[in-house]
Amino acid sequence: MAIAFTQCSEKLGYLIFLLGKNFAMFMAMVIACNGLHFLLKPYQQPRITSDIIVGLLMGNVPFLRDLYGKFNHTFGFIIDFGMMCYMFALGVEMDPYVLFKKPTREAQVAYAGVIITFIIAGSAAPLLHYFAMDDHILEFTLSLSSLLSSTASPVLTRLITSLNIGKSDIGKLIIAAGMYSDFICSLLLSIGYISMPLDTFCTNMEQKGRIKKAIVMNSAVLGQALFTATVSPVFMKWVDNENPEGKPMKGSHLVLSIAFMVMSCASSILYNYSPVLSAFITGICFPREGRVSKWVISKINYLLTTIFFPIFFLWMGNAADFRLFQPRELWTWVKIFGPIVIVMAGKVVGTVVSGVILGFHWPESVAIGLLLTTKGHFHIYMAIKVMGCGSDTSSGIALVIAIFFTVVHLPAVVAHIIRRAKRKLPMHRMSLQLLDPSSELRILLCLHGPDNISASINFMEISRGKSDPGILVYVTEMIELTDQIAVTVERGEGVETTNVKDKDVVQMRDQITSSFQAYINDNGDGITLKRTLAVSTINNMAQDICTLAEDLMIALIILPFHRNQTNDGKLDGGNQGFRYVNRKLLKSAPCSVGILVNRGLGSFETISKTQVSFNVATVFIGGKDDREALAYAGRVAGHQGVKLTVIRFLVDTSVESSRMAAYRVSLSEKVEEMGLDDECFAQFYDKHISSGQISYIEKHLANAAETFSTLRSFEGQYSLVIVGREGGLNSILTKGMNDWQQCPELGPIGDVLSGPDFSTTVSVLVIQQHKHKGEIDGLDEEFNIM
Repeated sequence: MAIAFTQCSEKLGYLIFLLGKNFAMFMAMVIACNGLHFLLKPYQQPRITSDIIVGLLMGNVPFLRDLYGKFNHTFGFIIDFGMMCYMFALGVEMDPYVLFKKPTREAQVAYAGVIITFIIAGSAAPLLHYFAMDDHILEFTLSLSSLLSSTASPVLTRLITSLNIGKSDIGKLIIAAGMYSDFICSLLLSIGYISMPLDTFCTNMEQKGRIKKAIVMNSAVLGQALFTATVSPVFMKWVDNENPEGKPMKGSHLVLSIAFMVMSCASSILYNYSPVLSAFITGICFPREGRVSKWVISKINYLLTTIFFPIFFLWMGNAADFRLFQPRELWTWVKIFGPIVIVMAGKVVGTVVSGVILGFHWPESVAIGLLLTTKGHFHIYMAIKVMGCGSDTSSGIALVIAIFFTVVHLPAVVAHIIRRAKRKLPMHRMSLQLLDPSSELRILLCLHGPDNISASINFMEISRGKSDPGILVYVTEMIELTDQIAVTVERGEGVETTNVKDKDVVQMRDQITSSFQAYINDNGDGITLKRTLAVSTINNMAQDICTLAEDLMIALIILPFHRNQTNDGKLDGGNQGFRYVNRKLLKSAPCSVGILVNRGLGSFETISKTQVSFNVATVFIGGKDDREALAYAGRVAGHQGVKLTVIRFLVDTSVESSRMAAYRVSLSEKVEEMGLDDECFAQFYDKHISSGQISYIEKHLANAAETFSTLRSFEGQYSLVIVGREGGLNSILTKGMNDWQQCPELGPIGDVLSGPDFSTTVSVLVIQQHKHKGEIDGLDEEFNIM
């Protein structure tokens, strides 16, 4: 008894020791992958690049190979299970109904690339001699052609997103085309497996048994798909209803959901269908929406990234035994670069052909094709699996290396896209300062409702300046999309074709239209008026307005302040939803933005064009936003009914403390910025002030307290004050104002002028210059290039 116990303890201790060594090997793999990925970050390489390199190196270390061999069967099961999870998550992300819809332009690009690559691969693959088994050369060729035609959409999506072009027009197209390509080719492999299963080639099953097996398998797969597509939506909807958002998931429901998914995926083993492809079919039949689906997908992706992929690439490196690699053979290199040439040629030709039809520029079409060559984890899995089924090890290694070279070039292609986008940016229409004064000013004038009508009309009037070149104004209501309004919305294909049938909205729009049209009929010289509509949820409204501004080539968006003036002259609490929209637009707008704080601007029924009746002041401290405000003031100065005064705040250098503070600030803010301020103001002075068209006042101030006192003196002198949002940020004249700001979106000067303890008669226009996309790191991810 003691002897048996001792033997059992020794065996258990040995197994624990082996388990410890395997865990140490796993941790070494994780550390090595993360370390190499960190070193390759400056080159923007995707994670799979470092994983392949580490996997090939560590998988061929003799000590690790011996250790791996003892657990080969266990690791093999882990790899198959991990790929099932991978393919299930991939399938859930796919929309099977696209097969029954009219192909979008993304689908057309994907289909063209798949078809041409498949034809080239089907013609060239037999010549590359990947497979020694001539009996099944057709089946292997079709399978390889499908794999070469596909795109690893998870790898491509992650790369496009990480390189900040995911929200651009070309980024969205590439991501969608990659998913279409991945879906179609994976579906072809899943269907093709029924008639040519992999194990048939490995075991040389008799031909007479294949037909019967194919019929049984076809029926079973079809039944599995119909069962999943029919039952899973009902089951998951019940689980979601029992577990509403905001409450913890019930453990029993979670277990039932996971059990249902596992049962649906694993049922394929009963009829010898591939569990990996079965998981994909289950995924595409599974509902994408719902709390359980989102939870499962997030957990699968987390487990794949943290646990599975290090083991997967170690398995890959072990299977790709470099001792059997034949670098001196010419065919070895042909097998490596042959697939690369086939994929690149097929994808590029396909995207160029589809690009010609769809009207794309050919450089973008080539770039799309090169990005769609991306291969990933499933392709590596199939390359390793096929080593033991009709292919020699050297061919399998060649395929793995070829897959590596379909990924490593991607950051360079994206960098090329970004360079072209920077060169094509329509910079001159994105800020007033760069806009030609002789060209028409395009304004998107937003309103919350009838309360904004009078102020908006007077703003439109003074903005036109001289009748030539005039302005083009798109008057736009900002309407929050509620359930009641949603059922009445009719959207057309153009930006001016959205319509709402809701009775209250129709009455409001008619009132606004009639008021503006009446003004244009009486006094519309130099003003072109158009109407449009922004109907969206609060979360999406800023993006919709940005899209409108881009499509209409707007130079200036004017937003109403979220707070309105009450009868006692003060501002109310306001609509926090519209405040969120304003703040989001300041961050993401494709042009300059102005926020109009109305405190009496709408009390003027009509601003006279023939006599001075409207006093406007522009405060200039420095910075790009103040320069933008000055550019807008130049337009206003052309209006005969406006008396404009430019007030420049300068640091009083006679005060020692102010001089020292100003010196410190100028160093931190760059002398170059101050030079731009002086140059801009000098040009403005020569054009407008020296001729007497505009009044000019200089205020020499020592600190923020004197700035505040000067602003208080505006009471009763001006009806409108135009300021830059930045307001000389970090200048000694505004230093400390940020500490008590109530509305940071107005900037330090705008916040003071619109504060509750300030004037009740001075309206404020706060302007922010567009953040030019060439000025920020890389390129903003929302841009147009197609």
